[in-house]
Amino acid sequence: MDPWRYSSAGISISLRVTPRGGRDDIDGIETLANGRSVVKVRVRAIAEGGEANRAVTELLAKALGVPKARVKILSGVTSRLKQVAIDGDPKILGETLRKAACEKPKTKD
Repeated sequence: MDPWRYSSAGISISLRVTPRGGRDDIDGIETLANGRSVVKVRVRAIAEGGEANRAVTELLAKALGVPKARVKILSGVTSRLKQVAIDGDPKILGETLRKAACEKPKTKD
């Protein structure tokens, strides 16, 4: 099950954010212990003063090719688990997010 939902205005994404993660990146999809699916995101920023939230919105905007103003945190501002809305064409956003989250290049061992 996808960790995002489609609406006429765009998509809503369930995230699990790791602040101070060493890099800004989308790490794929994870199923939590309660069965909920989330997109795993890591950012270099610390979780103080809204820095990590700003980094998350910038990362998603860049990855999905939308202006930062179209990315809004709906819930979880002070939590690792967040709900984020992105305005735009839901089909294009969903396809782009699937590529970013599911088709990560494999590294050589």
